[in-house]
Amino acid sequence: MVLTGRAAVAAVIGALVVLGLRTAPVLLVVDAVILALIVADVVLAAPVRPLRVTRSGDTRIRLGETGTVAVTLDNPSGRALRGTVRDGWQPSTRARPGRTPVSVPAGGRKQLTTTLSPQRRGDFAAGRVTVRSLGPLRLAGRQGSKPAPWTVRVLPPFASRRHLPEKLAMLRQLDGQHRSLLRGQGSEFDSLREYVVGDDVRSIDWRSSARQVDVMVRTWRPERDRRILIVLDTGRTSAGRVAGVPRLDTSMDAVLLLTALASRAGDRVDLIAVDRQVRARVVGAGRGEVLAAVTNAMALLEAELSESDADLISSTVLAIARQRCLVVLLTDLNPAAIEEGLLPRIPVLAARHRLLVAAVADPRIDEMAAARGAAAAVYNAAAGERARSERARISAVLRRRGVVVVDAPPDRLPSALADAYLSLKAAGQL
Repeated sequence: MVLTGRAAVAAVIGALVVLGLRTAPVLLVVDAVILALIVADVVLAAPVRPLRVTRSGDTRIRLGETGTVAVTLDNPSGRALRGTVRDGWQPSTRARPGRTPVSVPAGGRKQLTTTLSPQRRGDFAAGRVTVRSLGPLRLAGRQGSKPAPWTVRVLPPFASRRHLPEKLAMLRQLDGQHRSLLRGQGSEFDSLREYVVGDDVRSIDWRSSARQVDVMVRTWRPERDRRILIVLDTGRTSAGRVAGVPRLDTSMDAVLLLTALASRAGDRVDLIAVDRQVRARVVGAGRGEVLAAVTNAMALLEAELSESDADLISSTVLAIARQRCLVVLLTDLNPAAIEEGLLPRIPVLAARHRLLVAAVADPRIDEMAAARGAAAAVYNAAAGERARSERARISAVLRRRGVVVVDAPPDRLPSALADAYLSLKAAGQL
């Protein structure tokens, strides 16, 4: 049984009457009347126990967007249900409305809609649906909670999707160009054309030139059906926030853009997320399903506050990618972590694969390095300059060992990584 605000108002009115007349019989009569009305309301309220509650609606919502989940009430009793319904969700889902007035006729059905605006990634299980059935006077009623299992997975946002049309246009332009670079075994021959200044002399087709007046060169189509293995570092450095966003989330956005672009280009994309263990793995997904599979796998990832195991990363890459491919590692250019972790493993990885390291640069470091004025600003500038020089040094070390390095602020990392992929594809270096 539940009491409403109306019951409290009735009690206050009864108390005023008793205080005005100040007799014991009046007190007994007032209490008896209020109690009788409350009991009658409870008895006449529609029962909650026979109600059948089910859910339907969205099972996946992208972070930053909204979704809807419907709650359906079936009232098999012979009384109309009038009251309120509360659909229970975790606070971070921002479920609206919190409580909904409802009226379900006897033997009827009612559907209520809850709008979810999640504030973080992951799986969210719905709580119980609480139904409050009130009597005709709305002084009191019955209340019960009904289970209605439902889970919504909140996917990582794909803010860099806006860059996809531009990158696809660049890909189509690349695909339509006649490249005169000799790409070696595995390149797809396209056609012959006349030699122009600047063409690689190794691409000259001497047999065809002998039959023609002009020198002819071979042209090649951009390589397709290449394999790209994306390695997402979920160790402690990925937990740091840059411009208010965790590095891991920015890296995920870059992964989504690269996956969408590479799958459209006809390349195969695999993903592993690693720290001290493999947290997620998408291997062998079809080109039409890989973007959805990667998005779904990254939804549950969180940064682990421990150092990533470089040996595990290296061995996992070598176990999955047995043939030469492009390995894209999204991590932080932390000098200590790179020198102790990645650098010793580069010779083994580079001997079998093309390596690309992408990292989120903090624009605050450049701001600190440019600061001048008070003593505190000068100290900040010195710290910023040192951090920037250390980052540049470790990038130079990686490049000398044949690693392609992409180091860009959060708003430019996805686009810069996609451009690096297109450049490697154009040069036939995948």
